[in-house]
Amino acid sequence: MLERRSPTSRLHEQLGQLIAETDPGERLPSEPDLARQMGVSRATLREAMRTFETQGLIRRHQGVGTFVVRPSRVLESGLEVLESIETLAQRIGLQVTTGMFRVDVRPVESEETVALGLTGEDRVTSVERVILAEDRPVAFLVDVLPVDLIPLEVIHEDFSGSVLDLLLQRGDPPLINSHCEIAAVAASSQIARALNIQRGDALLRFISKLFTLDGRVVDYSHSYFLPGYFRFHVVRALA
Repeated sequence: MLERRSPTSRLHEQLGQLIAETDPGERLPSEPDLARQMGVSRATLREAMRTFETQGLIRRHQGVGTFVVRPSRVLESGLEVLESIETLAQRIGLQVTTGMFRVDVRPVESEETVALGLTGEDRVTSVERVILAEDRPVAFLVDVLPVDLIPLEVIHEDFSGSVLDLLLQRGDPPLINSHCEIAAVAASSQIARALNIQRGDALLRFISKLFTLDGRVVDYSHSYFLPGYFRFHVVRALA
């Protein structure tokens, strides 16, 4: 018995084949032409193309067209070891840079008081930035630290894109591990603007707490990754 595929599955298969056969940097046919060619509405086509854009396979430029931009390298990591994006990129020879970068000292929010063991009267340092790979925004990172942990001038002078690397370089306080929750989420308007994607596109979100040897949480972070540029895996032992 032949398996019947849904129209959406056929559309994704057709688009995937077209993208695979198109050289990086080349422009795809216009949306009206593609919609007619594949027998779907422009709205249906646009929704399907968002999936491939989130995967890092195409990039749409308003008023110009849609281009194939398959990433030459994927940042891959096992989740058993905590490493920064910069460390992962250096290992495979991929240059990453920091795009938007903002440091604020502000009142702590209710969720952060629980995560960091603070009171509602405390203040925190918030470090937000966008990470670029091959000139493409691929991650949006937010780290929230107790305000007395790292002086602001140190962050501005020595920061290379990773709060983890900065803490490791300083060596004080000594770190031991990180607890992380992973989920697939829809991009908010703020994150979509930062990553140059559409609101509602799928992202990988890591919510992490970084612990010191004495059990103190010194970094509460939210990290959002474009799936097409990152591949995470876990080594699981048999019981």
